[in-house]
Amino acid sequence: MGNVIKVGMADLNTCKSPDVITTLGLGSCIGLTLYDPVTKIGGMVHYMLPDSTQVRNNENIAKFADTGIEELLKRVIAAGANKTRLVAKIAGGAKMFETTGVSSIGNIGARNAEAAKQILKQKGIRLVAEDTGLNYGRTVELHCETGEFHIKSVGKPVKVI
Repeated sequence: MGNVIKVGMADLNTCKSPDVITTLGLGSCIGLTLYDPVTKIGGMVHYMLPDSTQVRNNENIAKFADTGIEELLKRVIAAGANKTRLVAKIAGGAKMFETTGVSSIGNIGARNAEAAKQILKQKGIRLVAEDTGLNYGRTVELHCETGEFHIKSVGKPVKVI
């Protein structure tokens, strides 16, 4: 196994085989990976909010689905991935706080997951697997050697998608 590359909250990075890229503690946030199975180059963005256009303070591109996925796409292609081969996987988007009424903040996880699907569709990238929703946090790892996406949650077996 190669190096483990850590991605923080509102952060993104790329990796290539034999490295593993990981992010900790996805709640309502989404961990989205792009992966080219031929070159074994991948990347991950850990974004917090679905849409940068709704927020005034939006300098951090990795914080938002729209700008974060766009930047990740640029970087994996720059690293040698081929856009036509890329596949995406997502995890997170949990409903971490029970809310009553129609507060949009309570459903941020679902909106984050939906944003990923819309943006990937616009860009012509296939979403091949997801583990989203419910009410628990996740830590995820993309293994660039195999393309496997490992999802760890407290008190649950490791899930591989």
